[in-house]
Parts: sequence; structure tokens; C-alpha cells
Amino acid sequence: MLEIDIIEQNIADISLDLLKILLTDKTTRKYIRWGSDNYTKYGSEYSANQEIRPELIIGDRSTVIQPRVSKKEEEQTKRTRDKAEVFTPSWVCNEQNNLVDEAWFGRQDVFNTAGDKCWTTHLEKIEFSGEKTWMSYVDARRMEVSCGEAPYLVSRYDTVTGEIIPLHDRIGILDRKIRIVNENASTDDEWKKWAERAFQSCYGYDFQGDNVLLARENLLYSYQEYYEDRFGQTPAVQELKKIAQIAAWNIWQMNGLTLTAPYSLAPPVQKQMSLFDVLGQDDNDESEKENNELPCKIFDWRSKESLEFRSLVNRG
Repeated sequence: MLEIDIIEQNIADISLDLLKILLTDKTTRKYIRWGSDNYTKYGSEYSANQEIRPELIIGDRSTVIQPRVSKKEEEQTKRTRDKAEVFTPSWVCNEQNNLVDEAWFGRQDVFNTAGDKCWTTHLEKIEFSGEKTWMSYVDARRMEVSCGEAPYLVSRYDTVTGEIIPLHDRIGILDRKIRIVNENASTDDEWKKWAERAFQSCYGYDFQGDNVLLARENLLYSYQEYYEDRFGQTPAVQELKKIAQIAAWNIWQMNGLTLTAPYSLAPPVQKQMSLFDVLGQDDNDESEKENNELPCKIFDWRSKESLEFRSLVNRG
């Protein structure tokens, strides 16, 4: 089983601001919402429509959020029933990512050879030909739909079995991009530049806030692990904050049917309704408010501008 290494208190100990960045909803400029009633046993502040505030998941509550594999079986079953949450084993992620790379490179088994629910990593340097360069591979944008803990992007552990995957055998889309950066960046500055661009090119979304946070944390931890492998030291807090900002933009909370931020107009439980609130709205107004959630925003790192996600869908 997975030995839980994602503990929010540990991130807060590095920097509380770092944890706040990971919890930020870039669309609402508030914190992401729980998006699930799995945590209501802790109180009304843990209701689905409430924000995941830092103080709710640190200190004596620092193990409230756990990877799916560490959750109780009945909780896993409930999440599958309520939200159709089913996580994919790493060997399946690998075979599907291999198909994406086969289409891009025009050849099979670029990074590894798949076996019976396993894979064998190819150790030789990846070759590029023609107009396709290592830089264009790093910049190629990829998105994981309903990403959960983002196993298609970063494969730190198998989300089904909890098995830890060694750094150089990882098969996520982002893992592959970082391998390419490792093999081709000739200087430290070049590595940092292109590692950052690799993170900027990977996107994902999920409805449930704990999954969004875990996915963002997995991206951050992956950067730290690759950085330590490359440089033999832990990245500075400012480096981590830069990656956390990318993760906060690129892994976002969204209702995949409406392309909006779930519960984005819901008031906090602490808010007291005034007489003016009562007189200024009726039941129809409240119903309309709940149905008009804010359209989700993402960031285009090349043009350096934010835009509504639905505008990209409409272009298609």
C-alpha cells in the first residue's frame, strides 16, 4: 500500500503561501470547493459547496485529504456511485500514453515496451527527426479529462494499488516530457526553462476538490523529485511557488457538463443573511444564482493571457 507522502501540513511547513496557491481557484479568485459530501462528518465547513480553506486541512486535520487508495473501501464505493469516480491502473495509463506518442513520433514503443500489466523502460536517448524536435515535444499541449489524482500526467504511484513507481520508470505525459528535458538540456538554466514549459503544456480538470488538490500536489512533488535528481538539492521556495502557480492554473475544478466552476456562487457557511438580502431576492433569483456558475478560466502560457475554457471548446 501507498505510504502517504502528501500531507498538507508538510507543504504548509515549507510555506503556508505555497499551500494557499495550491488551493486557489483561478476562476473565482477564492479557494476550490470540496465538491463532495465525503467530508461533512467534520462539520458544515466541509460541505460540498464550501471552500477548502487551509486551516481545514492542516494541524490536527492534516490527514483529512488522502489519496483514493488510502480511503476506506466504503468511501471509494460511495465516490464511484455518486461521481462515477474510477481510477485507472498505471499499466493502462502507460499503454494509452504510448498510443499518443506513437501518433506523435510516427513509431511504436518510444519510451518503453508494454508487457502484461507492466512495462520495460527504454534507457537509450530518445531520437527526433525532421521538423519534430525535442522542444516541440515538450511544448505539445496535453489534457487529462476528469483527472482524479492525475495519473496520466504524473505517475508517482499507481492510484489503484498504491505501488510507488521509481522516478526513471514513470510513464505520465509530464514524466515523459521531463525525461526529454533531462536528455537534451545542456545547462541548468536551460533545464529549468524547459521543465517549466513542460508543466505549462499539461492540463487537467476534475469536479471534486480533493482530487484537484491531490493532482496539483502530485505535479509539485514530481517537480521537486526531478529537480533533486538533477541538481542534488531541494528547489528553493520561490521555484516551488512558480510551479504551484502553473499547477493552480492548469489543473482546475470544473463541472465537465457545464464547463463552469462548481458551487462558485455559493456563500460561505459563516455568512449571516441580512434583511436587505431577504428583501432583495426571491426564490427564483436564488435558483438562477445556483444555475449560473462562473465559466472556468484557464491560462495560455504562450500568449500570456487567461481565457474561458468554453471558448476553446467552441473553436473545435
